[in-house]
Amino acid sequence: MLYNLTYNIRGENMNNIRRETIKDYIEQKKTATIRELQELFPQVSLMTIHRDLDALVDSGAIVKFRGGAKAVRHTGDPEFNVRMRENNTGKITIAQKALELIQPHSSIFLDASTTNLALAKLLPDINVNIFTTGPSIALELCRLHNPVVTLCCGTINRKNLALSGQNTLEMLEKINIDLAFIGVSGCSVEAGFTCGTESDMLVKRLVIDKARRSVLMCSREKLNCLMPYTFANFSDVDYLISDEPMPEAFAEAARQAQVALL
Repeated sequence: MLYNLTYNIRGENMNNIRRETIKDYIEQKKTATIRELQELFPQVSLMTIHRDLDALVDSGAIVKFRGGAKAVRHTGDPEFNVRMRENNTGKITIAQKALELIQPHSSIFLDASTTNLALAKLLPDINVNIFTTGPSIALELCRLHNPVVTLCCGTINRKNLALSGQNTLEMLEKINIDLAFIGVSGCSVEAGFTCGTESDMLVKRLVIDKARRSVLMCSREKLNCLMPYTFANFSDVDYLISDEPMPEAFAEAARQAQVALL
């Protein structure tokens, strides 16, 4: 009996160590294939790897997909130049859909997301008032003659090239916004729409409160990712744009909150 108890304890410890290693590996790489995980532990069976992944799914650390798994918890957004290289086709798809909502002579807000930079590159030369917290977006819009472009004041975050802080919030309090386009770093049915820093959360939350209509832009890869700060729930927004059809759980959450899916 003592031998069996010792064996079970050792086996459980090995399971925990292996699962922690798998979790750390996936969080470091953001995604990992089953083949990669098998190569990490060639001494265990494929069934054991799947059981480990199921345990990590139950703990909320990862999400499984066909052939692998991805992390759902990150400490912050990737740097701007990294995000610029990610899913550019999806960003263009989202930006093309967002363009359909913009009307001449309206007042719009673009946050500093790379999806909004894609939108700025597609924007035609029309009469609109544009407010943005993204210096890169403001520079891109300088190619146009008709839009009035206002770059919000504030402190620049060198990592994500976004302006934020008390000066930004005070300026945003004084403007009127017809339509706000907000980028999303993570989205889950339970936590809503999330981002990586408190300062970005405060800007996004204020803009959504100020805008007549708010448009959140979330690529399929951001679903089930959980960032540290929730800035909105489904009931707070008017439109949700994605590059691919939403899974049923997200589509149902949007329907219940009367959010239009594009």
